[in-house]
Amino acid sequence: MLTTTLYLDIETLPAADESREALAYLYARKCEKAERNGQEPEDFAQFVRHTALDGAFGRLLCIGYALDDGPTQALVGEEREMLAAFWALARGVGLFVGHNVMEFDLPFLYQRSVVQQVRPSVKLSFARYKSAPIYDTMHEWTHWGRARVGLEHLALALGLPTPKTGIDGSQVFAFYQAGRVDEIVAYCRRDVETTRAVYKRLRFMG
Repeated sequence: MLTTTLYLDIETLPAADESREALAYLYARKCEKAERNGQEPEDFAQFVRHTALDGAFGRLLCIGYALDDGPTQALVGEEREMLAAFWALARGVGLFVGHNVMEFDLPFLYQRSVVQQVRPSVKLSFARYKSAPIYDTMHEWTHWGRARVGLEHLALALGLPTPKTGIDGSQVFAFYQAGRVDEIVAYCRRDVETTRAVYKRLRFMG
């Protein structure tokens, strides 16, 4: 039986201003702990920037995706609407493919769905050492070892073009602040296309 495959990648932003009160409280607690341990805490601005990797407070900027061999596309706009559209797409999907998608992209999407009260249309198993219904190209390459291999590193090793031309993940917030959202979305779509190409190479699919 044929299975629809969804290739995905997300780009995220730090917490919005409405979360500042909660974050200020959490930051104060972190500073108290650092002081007790004789450590120097990071500054508050850096603390907030790191929430881009935290599904509790970070935000989605866009969700890049492709279905099977279809064109790469992206969901952009209000977060709740993006999540609803993503889970509508996911209803007919049998395999979710992404790079580091087990550790970041899919957990982040689930966490933001809880925060935004958008019910996921599917309940995925995050059991390790499996290649379905989630196929994580990073883990499949390392065979679930401890090494963390970036998508660009793997793409170049396989003779594929880098998706990071002009921008990488560390620059997303700076591009967002500069109003260069279209470039971020294009970058996200390139990551999806590269992930699909890597997946096909790992599966010896031509």
